[in-house]
Amino acid sequence: TYIITGDIEAMWLRDSSMQVLPYLRHLGDDTVSRAVRGLIRKQADLILIDPYANAFNRNGDFACYKKDHTKMGPYIWERKYEVDSLAFPIFLLEAYYEKSRDDTILTDRVLQALETVIEVWKKEQNHAAESDYKFERDSESITETLENEGKGSPVGYTGMTWSGFRPSDDACTYGYLIPSNMFAVVVLGYLEEIAVKVLQDTELAAQARALKDEVRDAIERFGRTRTEAFGEVYAYETDGYGMYQLMDDANVPSLLSMSYLGYPADKAVMENTRRLILSEANPYYYTGAAASGIGSPHTPPRYIWHIALAVQGLTSPDIADKLQILRTLAATTGGTGVMHEGFDADC
Repeated sequence: TYIITGDIEAMWLRDSSMQVLPYLRHLGDDTVSRAVRGLIRKQADLILIDPYANAFNRNGDFACYKKDHTKMGPYIWERKYEVDSLAFPIFLLEAYYEKSRDDTILTDRVLQALETVIEVWKKEQNHAAESDYKFERDSESITETLENEGKGSPVGYTGMTWSGFRPSDDACTYGYLIPSNMFAVVVLGYLEEIAVKVLQDTELAAQARALKDEVRDAIERFGRTRTEAFGEVYAYETDGYGMYQLMDDANVPSLLSMSYLGYPADKAVMENTRRLILSEANPYYYTGAAASGIGSPHTPPRYIWHIALAVQGLTSPDIADKLQILRTLAATTGGTGVMHEGFDADC
């Protein structure tokens, strides 16, 4: 058994985790518990099929989004490699275990998947030299394919782990996606704790801890840059050669969500970053007649995403700000009473 929303063809590792998290409060219900357990095990199986795929078909019948130039397989719907696709299953596993204390979920297949995540993230620390992952799509949109014969734009070694695509499924401009590396640090901490307290596996704990420390040190060393208007900030992306992308995207993980996800950020740098991304210095922050908020290059210009407003409210220290965001969320449903992915800032 695994959870899948609606009559859709594919299962996304990120989205299936996010959809089920609100139901964890109902783990006393046997049906919910079995469904979450089944989802965790299904995600582990899919990671073992191909850790570079972000979405899979149901039947192993070669159904796919597009026939891309990459290593496709019978179960692969789409093979856009995203760091967060491997982070969310660990995020869900930890949340389930914290609520249930059910250590039987840690089957051999689940443990093998966890070890695979560490292996891939370590390999992608040195993407150019060690990785054979490539992705090209026949598309007129540059966000749908990777340059450099499918390897992505050149990067220098930093200690961060490389990502081909963002949580939005858009190609990274620079290969070190800071919010996703922050999320990797968080879930590697979860994995280390599970290895020590539940598995008594000192080797797995040491691997998770070492990689966590390497990635965090690299974020703090290479993922920050100084701006004239905001002081030192976390960049959205960097290439390790001194190029930075200063922006934020509505999808989670995002820079806005770093405290919500639990990344141990430098407080002053985090606050400077928040001021930047909630201003017009972020090219995807829009102010209009209906609302102000963060959108995405994945959708039309001046479209604000409800998920970004929700994260802004969850991470705001100001009660009045939280209440105003709740009012904005309720008022921007187009009269349907249902929130959308994005809406026009002006109507």
